[in-house]
Amino acid sequence: MSLFGKIFGGGGKGGKGPSPQEAIQKLRETEEMLTKKQEFLEKKIEQELQIAKKNGTKNKRAALQALKRKKRYEKQLAQIDGTLSTIEFQREALENANTNTEVLKNLGYAAKAMKSAHENMDIDKVDDLMQDITEQQELAQEISDAISKPVGFGEEFDEDELLAELDELEQEELDKNLLEIGGPENVPLPNVPSTSLPSRPAKKEEDEDDMEDLQRWAMGAM
Repeated sequence: MSLFGKIFGGGGKGGKGPSPQEAIQKLRETEEMLTKKQEFLEKKIEQELQIAKKNGTKNKRAALQALKRKKRYEKQLAQIDGTLSTIEFQREALENANTNTEVLKNLGYAAKAMKSAHENMDIDKVDDLMQDITEQQELAQEISDAISKPVGFGEEFDEDELLAELDELEQEELDKNLLEIGGPENVPLPNVPSTSLPSRPAKKEEDEDDMEDLQRWAMGAM
């Protein structure tokens, strides 16, 4: 019987195989057992190495035997490393398969639920319902438009007459503004001040006075 058959307990031809959960659990137990075996071999390798060092110069035969045992332990340790890698790969594959199985199962439940929901629906009834909803929305819009229109009590006015009247009012306002800009004809002028303004001596008189002073100064100098 193969290693996996021993681990999982191989059944007969008609026997039912283990579930993914059971196989995953078995692989984890095997990983734990092999990990402990690894730790044991690593300790044995270290012990044999110390024995070889201790007897290297004293007892060459004992040192060689220790090195041989160390080699055997190292070989077993390498085999366990390979086995652990294989088991880890198998366990991860089973975990992924189990996850995919759960996902597909849930998707199947959802598909059945959707199918059951659609079976209770009649497409013709759905179309009729949507048509009724559309008609009611249109009716509500018509009612809203009717309510929002101002009530005119049946009175109707000629729009052309209203526009003509508006033009007359605008022309009257324009004529009034033009008259205000031109100003009234009889506007009183401001009064002339009664008091005289202070006089300022003319520049010409000042120049004549200066000339007379210059002439008198010239005559005295002669």
